Amino acid sequence: MLAGRNKTLKPQDVLLLLKIIVSKNGSWRIIDLAHELEISPSEITHGLERLKLSGLIDSEKRTPFKSAALEFLIHGLKYVFPAQMGTISKGIPTAHSFYLNKKFVSDMNYVWESDRGEIKGISISPLYESAPNAAKKDEKLHRLLALIDSLRIGKAREQNYAREQLEKELTQNEL
Repeated sequence: MLAGRNKTLKPQDVLLLLKIIVSKNGSWRIIDLAHELEISPSEITHGLERLKLSGLIDSEKRTPFKSAALEFLIHGLKYVFPAQMGTISKGIPTAHSFYLNKKFVSDMNYVWESDRGEIKGISISPLYESAPNAAKKDEKLHRLLALIDSLRIGKAREQNYAREQLEKELTQNEL
């Protein structure tokens, strides 16, 4: 339990939730999540507890409640963890510049600023500081992060399409 600690969700908890969602059948270990997400094992443990208290994973802290996660991601995330726009930077593509780039043609790319980046675009703040590195390691996670960034910064058309795609991603059996 989080005795004396803040029980409110943190941005890294959402990153953790998305990583658990893309993991196969709950086959993950705290130490592996910590390594892949660049979050300390103790923070992973606290994050799992916050996710449980928020009703986003089961009481065993293994299985995400995808319908609750979908509701939160679509309707609450952009208000709780808004994206901040930055300057033109080199970075890792996100929002409709990554996953939705075949559907939406734009003169401007959106990126998480990074030395490991591939393209130039308007930088936006990632959900959590280690999210870009975690995304580089896991394309499925990158896809979900890009979709939620489309919800956080996109215009109505991009948001609607991202919502549809996120629903498909979270409701299908295999990600």
